[in-house]
Amino acid sequence: MRTCISDTKQSIGETVTVMGWVQSRRDHGGLVFVDLRDHTGILQLVINPETEEAFTIAGDLRDEFVIAATGTVTERAEDLRNPNLETGDIEMKVADFRILNKADTLPIQPFAEAQANEELRLKYRYLDLRRPKMQTMLKKRAEYYKRMRTYLEEQDFIEVTTPILANSSPEGARDFLIPSRIHPGAFYALPQAPQQFKQLLMVGGVPRYYQLAACFRDEDPRADRLYGEFYQLDLEMSFVEDGEEVRTTMDPLIRQLVTDFAGKQLLSETIQRIPYAEAMERYGSDKPDLRFGMELIELSDVFAESGFGVFKNAITNGGAVKAICVKGGASLSRSQIDTFTDVAKSEGAGGLAYLTYKDGEVQSPIAKFMSETELAEVRSRAQAEDGDAVFFGADVRHKVNKVLGRLRSEFAEHFNLKDPNVVALAWIVDFPFYELDEKTGKLDFGHNPFSMPKGGAATLDSTENKLEILADQYDMVANGYEICSGGVRNHNPEVLYKVFGLLGFSESYVEEKFGAMLNAFKYGAPPHAGCAFGVDRLFMVLMDESNIREIVAFPKNGAGVDLMMNSPSHVEPNQLTDLSIAITEQE
Repeated sequence: MRTCISDTKQSIGETVTVMGWVQSRRDHGGLVFVDLRDHTGILQLVINPETEEAFTIAGDLRDEFVIAATGTVTERAEDLRNPNLETGDIEMKVADFRILNKADTLPIQPFAEAQANEELRLKYRYLDLRRPKMQTMLKKRAEYYKRMRTYLEEQDFIEVTTPILANSSPEGARDFLIPSRIHPGAFYALPQAPQQFKQLLMVGGVPRYYQLAACFRDEDPRADRLYGEFYQLDLEMSFVEDGEEVRTTMDPLIRQLVTDFAGKQLLSETIQRIPYAEAMERYGSDKPDLRFGMELIELSDVFAESGFGVFKNAITNGGAVKAICVKGGASLSRSQIDTFTDVAKSEGAGGLAYLTYKDGEVQSPIAKFMSETELAEVRSRAQAEDGDAVFFGADVRHKVNKVLGRLRSEFAEHFNLKDPNVVALAWIVDFPFYELDEKTGKLDFGHNPFSMPKGGAATLDSTENKLEILADQYDMVANGYEICSGGVRNHNPEVLYKVFGLLGFSESYVEEKFGAMLNAFKYGAPPHAGCAFGVDRLFMVLMDESNIREIVAFPKNGAGVDLMMNSPSHVEPNQLTDLSIAITEQE
């Protein structure tokens, strides 16, 4: 029987067999030493010339050969112990030796201090996975899933798998479509989320459902978002009319994952509930990082009659003037401020106005345009001290919030305010049900179309400005990342027709897209609510990893390409014929 290397510490004096990869080989003339590695650790093998056959085989070994060795585990001499290895106090005297498989020279070196670039590592991902860091990630991820399942089953949730071949529906991203061979011209869609299926489970009498669901969205990849496919902890609870019941049910699990699983510190045991509008005004983001302050400061009233035209004009035109105080910001060089100015411009700002406080004085090109009263009020509201800087935004309110929210994060990064050992959690609640599409200027869903507008159908009829309608929707955020999204579901067919109708969709369109769910709601659908945690992104936060591709086994690269399997790829013409598909050339 094979013995794992980590277990050999309890096998001193015994004869065991170990298998693994050659980490290194050292020939000291009379003896050959081999460091053998398996998934549990490294063990030093000692091959003596007296074991003639084994000694001969050992002479042919190269790095990453796969071998099996049988021998006696012995303690090393005191002066030969290796404190850097878990098995550094022991070694194996080899009696029998076999090469199970040879290895060519590796195109990447998983154990080298300097790693190959990401593209090369992804091309040879099966070798990159041998890295200790990746081995740890895979083990931790398995434990992470186990903890989720254990908690939810203790809370009486039932794991149910839902279909992968589904129908196309408007979830806010492009679908991956699958042509049907037996129904020419018709398509399945990979599910962006199991939304309709889990609601149908509630109608079917399932009291509490969950699954670790595979989801598919044709969205551009980012550092915190995998391309194409991702996993979410999807759950739903029946007979729930208030999202707070879902939130309080899930709070203990997330706290446990932060502290017991990841070994990190919670900023607060109490997880805040912050209305969306408040989050945007205070932090300039609906996924604020709460590990640091630097909240946005309202100054519109201060500059309403200002002699500084840029600020006054913004307010006159219905906009706002706000600021953030950056502690130690006066130490920024001119070139550093130029870099932050470029960040502001990338978010739509025309520039970046600021005041710095040094030696009891205010220093800034714009200070001369402000009155003493205005300067004093800015300093008072910002609680600015010597060495600080105040940066301003002046424009339409949503743009000011967006610009300062981005700068808030960038300044925190620059001044190392994002403690990686702390996790700050919050629920963002009361999202707008509708929003204006920036490209078309038309009304669109602000979040999930299946959620219940607060106040139900009465609110839809009575609210003249539809942008004021709130949804019973909620997101959980952690350290500036959205890690969960959920809501109380719209289980009333008439309300569902109405929320789509306000966007110009006919009842027949709604029936075509959501016919199964609409029909089910007519037969006694209980009120229900739920949420879905992005398990990849949450795991990334818990593992303090900035690149999401580092925490999954086989990710695609930043362009959505699987370099290892060479996908996407072209297929044979007969395959397209079977699917009634023809490829047309595009200019």
